[in-house]
Amino acid sequence: MIYYVIALVAFLIDQGTKYLVATRMEIRDQIPVIGDFFILTSHRNKGAAFGILQEKQWFFIIVTLVVVAGIIWYLQRVKSAKGSARMLPIALSLVLGGALGNFLDRVRMGEVVDFFLFNFGSYSFPIFNVADACIVVGVVLIILDTLLDSRRPNEPQPANQPEQRTED
Repeated sequence: MIYYVIALVAFLIDQGTKYLVATRMEIRDQIPVIGDFFILTSHRNKGAAFGILQEKQWFFIIVTLVVVAGIIWYLQRVKSAKGSARMLPIALSLVLGGALGNFLDRVRMGEVVDFFLFNFGSYSFPIFNVADACIVVGVVLIILDTLLDSRRPNEPQPANQPEQRTED
């Protein structure tokens, strides 16, 4: 249950921030937060991350539905797994909340509200939103969990079961 709460919180923060930007800023308005480094910028994106695949809304809707169904199915499997590995379900929760946030924008408006702009000298990182950040952080945590899982020792066998021997 807690993992769905995490997804819901990510979704609500995403939708709340997008609502504020959409209702209080005109498209292309900018509000410097930290000089030229971090600027809130009202932008609309009809594509995927970083503006790729513009005008492919049905593709995104179908892919998102499949991904969300897959995440919910997999979350049910991993949340009941024994052990202390909680990073994976948290990561899946962040991806789920972010995917649903951008999905709702696409279904309602045919575009996604983006507003975080970071500049590094003369380079401007593509404008993004809270949902995008949740998805990226979730994917990074999934990769980290995978790397850490490959280094975890195998589960010890219960003391009352004899070791299995393999014959050469």
